[in-house]
Amino acid sequence: MGKFDHGFQDSVALITGGASGIGLATARRLREEGARVIIADINEGGAKAAAEEIGASSAALDVSDPEAWQTTVEQIEAEHGALHLVYLNAGVTTYRAEASGELHSPFDLSSMPLEAYRKIMGANVDGVILGARACIPLIASSGGGAIVATASAAGVIAFPPDPIYTATKHAVVGFIRSMAPTLEAQGIGCHAIMPGIVDTGLLADGMADRAREMGIPIIPPADIAEAVVGAARCQETGGLWLCLADRPAARYAFAPVDGLGVPNSD
Repeated sequence: MGKFDHGFQDSVALITGGASGIGLATARRLREEGARVIIADINEGGAKAAAEEIGASSAALDVSDPEAWQTTVEQIEAEHGALHLVYLNAGVTTYRAEASGELHSPFDLSSMPLEAYRKIMGANVDGVILGARACIPLIASSGGGAIVATASAAGVIAFPPDPIYTATKHAVVGFIRSMAPTLEAQGIGCHAIMPGIVDTGLLADGMADRAREMGIPIIPPADIAEAVVGAARCQETGGLWLCLADRPAARYAFAPVDGLGVPNSD
């Protein structure tokens, strides 16, 4: 795509879920490159604190709310006059979405409160689709750029510990792959980041330590931030960037399906 061939100096970047974890690490990385960063998060206080720490702007944003999205994009246009990069990163696991303690482990679909289901779908699926819907016109009118979304390695495998989370990440992967050809014509790259287990607040309490004790590698958020930057700068669109511990992000490709009568995008 070529938009960021010379880096991110003075580009305008919006990051959802930017108050902590992968979002904050990516915000820091882009600020190092000279980007004007807007940290958006449902945690308004956290977003403000993170923005003050790195010299960014902040916005309170519930990514499941289409009106909130429209307001946020209008504010960005008014304050910055453009938008070039959107990192749709906000998300939760089913267990983090469920506050009453009724969801049992191992996963029991019958015990899952509908409120938890609506919350995770709102954050993980609506947050990506509504975010893209709101941001695409401004990115296009700004001369193009990139949309990057956080999916997960669980977006291309079965992950029985949390089937609902897995379903949302499969949805993100399918959406990004299917939108990429359309957005390419508007000068907008479209990519998904698919991390393994990352050391963020999405993990259950103590899970990172237990995983390390079992020999399961945990990825630092800064490594995912590097993958986001690389995806945004990629010349080819539609990338699914698999991020595993102790190795650089690599493009993942599905096996082609013949006989459907429609072209494969891989």
